[in-house]
Amino acid sequence: MKCHIILGSEEEKIVIYARERTVLIDEIERLAEGESTQLIGYGDGAIYKLEPENIECIISEDGRVYAICDKGKLRVKERLYVIEKMLEGVFIKLNQSCLANIKMIDRFESSFAGAIRAVFKSGYKDYISRRQLKAVKERIGFKL
Repeated sequence: MKCHIILGSEEEKIVIYARERTVLIDEIERLAEGESTQLIGYGDGAIYKLEPENIECIISEDGRVYAICDKGKLRVKERLYVIEKMLEGVFIKLNQSCLANIKMIDRFESSFAGAIRAVFKSGYKDYISRRQLKAVKERIGFKL
Protein backbone atom coordinates (compact mmCIF):
# COMPACT_ATOMS: atom_id res chain seq x y z
CA MET A 1 0.00 0.00 0.00
CA LYS A 2 1.34 3.42 -0.94
CA CYS A 3 0.83 6.53 1.18
CA HIS A 4 1.02 10.12 -0.09
CA ILE A 5 0.80 13.10 2.25
CA ILE A 6 0.24 16.60 0.86
CA LEU A 7 0.62 19.46 3.33
CA GLY A 8 -0.75 22.96 2.95
CA SER A 9 -4.24 22.06 1.81
CA GLU A 10 -7.15 24.09 3.23
CA GLU A 11 -9.28 21.06 4.04
CA GLU A 12 -7.97 17.89 5.64
CA LYS A 13 -9.13 14.74 3.89
CA ILE A 14 -8.06 11.18 3.31
CA VAL A 15 -8.53 9.42 -0.02
CA ILE A 16 -7.94 5.68 -0.26
CA TYR A 17 -7.74 3.77 -3.53
CA ALA A 18 -8.13 0.02 -2.97
CA ARG A 19 -9.24 -3.11 -4.77
CA GLU A 20 -11.53 -4.12 -1.90
CA ARG A 21 -12.51 -3.04 1.60
CA THR A 22 -10.27 -4.50 4.29
CA VAL A 23 -9.95 -4.40 8.07
CA LEU A 24 -7.09 -1.91 7.69
CA ILE A 25 -9.28 0.44 5.65
CA ASP A 26 -12.06 0.17 8.25
CA GLU A 27 -9.60 1.06 11.01
CA ILE A 28 -8.20 4.03 9.04
CA GLU A 29 -11.74 5.28 8.46
CA ARG A 30 -12.58 4.91 12.15
CA LEU A 31 -9.44 6.84 13.16
CA ALA A 32 -10.06 9.58 10.58
CA GLU A 33 -13.63 10.09 11.75
CA GLY A 34 -12.47 10.26 15.35
CA GLU A 35 -14.53 7.32 16.53
CA SER A 36 -13.18 5.66 19.61
CA THR A 37 -12.66 1.92 19.82
CA GLN A 38 -11.70 2.23 23.48
CA LEU A 39 -13.42 -0.05 25.96
CA ILE A 40 -13.23 -0.01 29.73
CA GLY A 41 -13.36 -3.29 31.67
CA TYR A 42 -14.25 -3.69 35.33
CA GLY A 43 -13.17 -6.61 37.49
CA ASP A 44 -11.35 -7.62 40.68
CA GLY A 45 -11.85 -4.13 42.12
CA ALA A 46 -9.88 -2.57 39.27
CA ILE A 47 -10.64 -0.69 36.08
CA TYR A 48 -8.79 -1.70 32.91
CA LYS A 49 -8.30 0.06 29.58
CA LEU A 50 -9.01 -2.62 26.97
CA GLU A 51 -7.43 -2.56 23.54
CA PRO A 52 -9.52 -4.39 20.88
CA GLU A 53 -6.53 -6.43 19.66
CA ASN A 54 -6.09 -7.93 23.17
CA ILE A 55 -9.75 -8.97 23.53
CA GLU A 56 -10.58 -12.53 22.49
CA CYS A 57 -14.33 -12.14 22.51
CA ILE A 58 -17.17 -10.13 23.98
CA ILE A 59 -20.10 -12.08 25.35
CA SER A 60 -23.50 -11.39 26.83
CA GLU A 61 -24.46 -13.47 29.89
CA ASP A 62 -27.37 -12.97 32.26
CA GLY A 63 -28.12 -9.51 30.85
CA ARG A 64 -24.54 -8.28 31.30
CA VAL A 65 -21.71 -7.85 28.80
CA TYR A 66 -18.22 -9.23 29.44
CA ALA A 67 -14.91 -9.02 27.58
CA ILE A 68 -12.70 -12.09 27.72
CA CYS A 69 -9.06 -11.06 27.45
CA ASP A 70 -5.61 -11.68 28.92
CA LYS A 71 -6.77 -10.07 32.18
CA GLY A 72 -9.66 -12.54 32.51
CA LYS A 73 -13.41 -12.00 32.24
CA LEU A 74 -14.12 -8.29 32.70
CA ARG A 75 -17.49 -6.53 32.87
CA VAL A 76 -18.11 -3.93 30.14
CA LYS A 77 -20.83 -1.30 30.51
CA GLU A 78 -21.65 -0.83 26.81
CA ARG A 79 -24.38 -2.92 25.20
CA LEU A 80 -23.36 -5.70 22.80
CA TYR A 81 -24.93 -4.05 19.73
CA VAL A 82 -23.07 -0.79 20.49
CA ILE A 83 -19.76 -2.66 20.78
CA GLU A 84 -20.53 -4.55 17.55
CA LYS A 85 -20.93 -1.25 15.68
CA MET A 86 -17.86 0.25 17.41
CA LEU A 87 -15.61 -2.71 16.53
CA GLU A 88 -17.07 -3.47 13.11
CA GLY A 89 -14.35 -4.84 10.87
CA VAL A 90 -12.21 -5.96 13.80
CA PHE A 91 -14.71 -8.39 15.36
CA ILE A 92 -17.28 -10.72 13.85
CA LYS A 93 -20.55 -11.95 15.30
CA LEU A 94 -20.52 -15.69 16.09
CA ASN A 95 -24.04 -15.83 17.51
CA GLN A 96 -26.59 -13.57 19.21
CA SER A 97 -24.47 -13.26 22.35
CA CYS A 98 -20.85 -13.40 21.15
CA LEU A 99 -18.54 -11.12 19.16
CA ALA A 100 -15.18 -12.69 18.33
CA ASN A 101 -11.77 -11.37 17.40
CA ILE A 102 -10.89 -13.62 14.45
CA LYS A 103 -7.16 -13.30 15.20
CA MET A 104 -7.70 -14.81 18.67
CA ILE A 105 -9.48 -17.97 17.51
CA ASP A 106 -7.19 -20.97 17.93
CA ARG A 107 -9.27 -23.56 16.10
CA PHE A 108 -12.75 -24.71 15.14
CA GLU A 109 -14.37 -27.91 16.43
CA SER A 110 -17.40 -29.72 15.10
CA SER A 111 -19.78 -31.94 17.03
CA PHE A 112 -21.75 -35.01 15.97
CA ALA A 113 -24.88 -32.85 15.76
CA GLY A 114 -23.15 -30.62 13.19
CA ALA A 115 -22.61 -27.59 15.38
CA ILE A 116 -19.30 -25.76 14.99
CA ARG A 117 -17.55 -24.18 17.96
CA ALA A 118 -14.79 -21.61 17.98
CA VAL A 119 -12.04 -22.35 20.50
CA PHE A 120 -10.10 -19.28 21.58
CA LYS A 121 -6.46 -19.14 22.68
CA SER A 122 -7.51 -18.93 26.35
CA GLY A 123 -9.55 -22.11 26.00
CA TYR A 124 -12.95 -20.38 26.02
CA LYS A 125 -15.40 -22.02 23.58
CA ASP A 126 -18.54 -20.66 21.94
CA TYR A 127 -20.68 -22.02 19.13
CA ILE A 128 -21.19 -20.45 15.71
CA SER A 129 -24.86 -20.12 14.83
CA ARG A 130 -26.07 -21.37 11.46
CA ARG A 131 -27.14 -17.84 10.62
CA GLN A 132 -23.58 -16.49 11.10
CA LEU A 133 -21.64 -19.47 9.70
CA LYS A 134 -21.41 -18.13 6.14
CA ALA A 135 -20.06 -14.74 7.29
CA VAL A 136 -17.47 -16.43 9.53
CA LYS A 137 -16.32 -18.71 6.69
CA GLU A 138 -15.96 -15.73 4.34
CA ARG A 139 -14.05 -13.75 6.96
CA ILE A 140 -11.49 -16.50 7.62
CA GLY A 141 -11.10 -17.14 3.91
CA PHE A 142 -12.66 -20.62 3.83
CA LYS A 143 -13.58 -21.58 0.26
CA LEU A 144 -16.00 -24.37 -0.60
